[in-house]
Amino acid sequence: MTYQLALQQLTDSALPTGAFAHSLGFETYVDARVVSDEAGFGVWLGSFISQSLSYSDGLAIRFLYEGGDLEELDALLSASLLPRQVREASVKMGLRLLEIGGEVFPSDELASYRELVSGGRAAGHQPLAFAVVARSLGVPLPEALAAYLFATVTSLTQNAVRAIPLGQNAGQRLLRQAADDVAAAVERIAHLTPDDFGAVTPGLEISQMRHERQRARMFMS
Repeated sequence: MTYQLALQQLTDSALPTGAFAHSLGFETYVDARVVSDEAGFGVWLGSFISQSLSYSDGLAIRFLYEGGDLEELDALLSASLLPRQVREASVKMGLRLLEIGGEVFPSDELASYRELVSGGRAAGHQPLAFAVVARSLGVPLPEALAAYLFATVTSLTQNAVRAIPLGQNAGQRLLRQAADDVAAAVERIAHLTPDDFGAVTPGLEISQMRHERQRARMFMS
């Protein structure tokens, strides 16, 4: 499995994509004191994995692996990510991943995606940038999905440890619990259809929209 070390680098929390600057909506719940401890964040994280990550990012990765049109999938992500901050976060982290990937994991498909972005025909979303790199490395779809979902969960949990705040051990307990949710999400994504794309819980989206006007915040989204 020659891709294993490359996949670890691609999903490492030290990869400078800017994930540390995004809460993807959980900070709104923290500000409202709905999420204030380990248990509360665990509930939010489970919902986020089973909804937002599964029905948007995860499904986009699967469709690309199955031969979906990159330009079309990029447009679908832009249309389905209704909260502006989350849409912008996906693009900001995606553009950084495209830049890093172009230097560290170059491929013809990645170069094509970068050309679409530079030509204004695509935005450059993070899950698609990840999928392009992972597929070019020969990472099987189930492993790519699990790695992407868990890397996102890890970044969010690290951010929650700082923001709520939680202890470091609490963060590790949350990650262990989330591993089961990620495994279930990978299985769920395999059975979703194009009609499922973008179907998420309204409460999560509303919190992401409210974050834009939150009086004080630590995160960009």
